[in-house]
Amino acid sequence: MCFPGFRPEDKLSLINPNLDIKAEKMAEKLNLKLMQLLDGRQLSISGLTRELKAEGIEEHRLVLTGYLRALRDLELLEESEVPPSKIYALSEKSKEPLPEKGRDLKSADSSEPEDIYLIFRTQLLKIDLDFRIPVGVYVISRLFERPCFRRELKLVGITQKHLDQYMEKPGIVCEAPDSHLRKSRADITKIEIPSDDPAYEIRENREEITRLANDVLAGMIKHRIDLEGLVAKSKQTTLLP
Repeated sequence: MCFPGFRPEDKLSLINPNLDIKAEKMAEKLNLKLMQLLDGRQLSISGLTRELKAEGIEEHRLVLTGYLRALRDLELLEESEVPPSKIYALSEKSKEPLPEKGRDLKSADSSEPEDIYLIFRTQLLKIDLDFRIPVGVYVISRLFERPCFRRELKLVGITQKHLDQYMEKPGIVCEAPDSHLRKSRADITKIEIPSDDPAYEIRENREEITRLANDVLAGMIKHRIDLEGLVAKSKQTTLLP
């Protein structure tokens, strides 16, 4: 899935570097819950309000409307009119593979790397904020067989503030020794990595990080390859008022 011009900092309701990490985390959890509730369904604001309340989440209608419009503007949701209600559903772009599926990555144009990071960012948005940095570092390191640069974390939606606060505490992500990065920087030719850009690697493997990383990778594959005729169609689409 590719969203031209999509930048996390563009929408206050999603990821805003001016918000403190607690407020950012709360916003992300609500956005994730909305995406989960709309998976395979179409719901009105009233329907979403009832679903959220049933799970112990109470938000004012105006606040919820703001979140839904932000997700719509980012093309993660579609909004349609079913008078007197507005109905929301996951965007078709989030369900379909990219055009020219199966094309040879080696022959792709210079925008191709940006597309890959955008696909990754969309999948990373679906997991809890607490795990985004370790999962991001893990996936990029495994895919490209090298440490993950800060520039790449920015491309997949990790704000500088979030990264700084995460690295202040001991965790499973650590900064890679600079002596090992010269060759990695030289090998990267499809995106620009600043000469002083730090890189990160996983200090230890944990089962939960591996599981979430596998979910992200599976989501990326589904958006990159045409799986029509192979994926089960058992999910029902339900329209609730």
